[in-house]
Amino acid sequence: MNFLAKLLKRVFNRTTVCVIGIIFQVGYLISLFWTLGTLYTYSYLVFEIIAVIIVLFIVNSDMNPSYKIAWMIPILLFPVFGVMFYVFFGNSHSGDRLRKRMNRFNSEERLLLPQNNELVHDLRDDVKTVEKQARYLYHFGGYPVYTNTSTTYFPSGEAKFETLIKELEKAERFIFLEYFIIQEGKMWNTILEILERKAKQGVDVRVVYDDIGCLLTLPYRYFDQLEKRGIRCKVFNEFKPIWSAKMNNRDHRKILVIDGHTAFNGGINLADEYINAYEKHGHWKDTAVMLKGEAVWSFTMMFLTMWNYLNKSKPASYDYYMPRATDIAPYRSGGYVIPYTDSPLDDEPVGENVYLNIINDAKDYVYITTPYLIIDNEMVTALTLAAKSGVDVRIITPHIADKWFVHAVTRAYYKKLTKLGVKIYEYTPGFIHAKNFVSDDSVAVVGTINLDFRSLYLHFECATWMYKTDCVLDVKADYLKTLEECQEITYEDCLNVNFFVRIGRSLLRLFSPMM
Repeated sequence: MNFLAKLLKRVFNRTTVCVIGIIFQVGYLISLFWTLGTLYTYSYLVFEIIAVIIVLFIVNSDMNPSYKIAWMIPILLFPVFGVMFYVFFGNSHSGDRLRKRMNRFNSEERLLLPQNNELVHDLRDDVKTVEKQARYLYHFGGYPVYTNTSTTYFPSGEAKFETLIKELEKAERFIFLEYFIIQEGKMWNTILEILERKAKQGVDVRVVYDDIGCLLTLPYRYFDQLEKRGIRCKVFNEFKPIWSAKMNNRDHRKILVIDGHTAFNGGINLADEYINAYEKHGHWKDTAVMLKGEAVWSFTMMFLTMWNYLNKSKPASYDYYMPRATDIAPYRSGGYVIPYTDSPLDDEPVGENVYLNIINDAKDYVYITTPYLIIDNEMVTALTLAAKSGVDVRIITPHIADKWFVHAVTRAYYKKLTKLGVKIYEYTPGFIHAKNFVSDDSVAVVGTINLDFRSLYLHFECATWMYKTDCVLDVKADYLKTLEECQEITYEDCLNVNFFVRIGRSLLRLFSPMM
């Protein structure tokens, strides 16, 4: 009987139930289309009219032009399925509902993040283009510039994990974690043991995880297990077996804050492949940054804003979470730091614009690491114009894919980029998940923002912008070291790709907004 119960539990888990639910819904839609097939001429005409109306709406919307085209082509080519996919995966009114709810929790938090205008003036006296970046991030991202913050760069998940454990052990007041993926295993179980112990000691421990990110990695209602251990937990956008457009907006951020004086950010989730405890797609290369000092306050507020949104309430006061002067006094390092977030609900592609500013302002080089390269015309133009202007533009992508279809679309961009002078490299030992920019030995970004439509337009993301900080040159040094394990993809290589492979990549590119 025990065996049967375990078997039924394994077979009818949350993922299976959700998949079955969606299959039934898709089946219903297909049967509906089949029934309409008896009146094919009229039904197809109706969908063509709907497709034209949707395209007109898209044309007049504020979407990025490349994103518009990426949706318009499949809608017009395949009216029935194009309309259906846009309804469920494109822009929708669910975004408006989410926006109204989120805005209720944003305004008060932003008042606690004032800009230090003296620092902005200092940046202007140094390099005016950097001052412009800081002003943009404050006015459209909502997060100010800081000094008095030390930065430490981690070139691997293993390096971050080792330091993270030591820092967690020092926690005395609170620990905040917000991650896209959490998976039981060596990494998470080690962290969980510390979190549970700290919670018993009276430390305020909170966890936010994305439900789709953890759909295959955590059991159903895992938050109940954490609550029983004394760990407060909220789930972002809980996944249900209903095909809904709101599932498009995911919390892809990776934030860990300790006592308001230490924070971690980067591409590394809390799962064993990120520390190469097991091999998933060859060697997993990822990066992160640790902040200590004043700038951690922005990450604290990012987390609390999301927590308040999910909890549907605000604390009476934020004083307890503010960094204590005695805790941050030792961190008087040079350089400037801006932790920032990007939301799909504000119609402002902050993540992409920060990247574009770095590319457009580069004088000598821009080195980029990204697991996905699915970019719009503005990004292609910026990259190629910089290369044509003599800037050394290099991009590292994975050699071993985690999703073959996404990797196929990534490779579809190689030909144009390499033809116009951008250098492309693939990380041959395996999969590179890092999202880094570094330029001119002075500016770097380490965060969660991929160069793809989902990260740039649909997900909640975050990153750390740094100017002349301790670790900018460490980011560059790691990039150059990583290049030694990469294979360059030349324009000639792109010309030698099989004709049918090129056609396949071009077809997949039609559906790039959904990747």
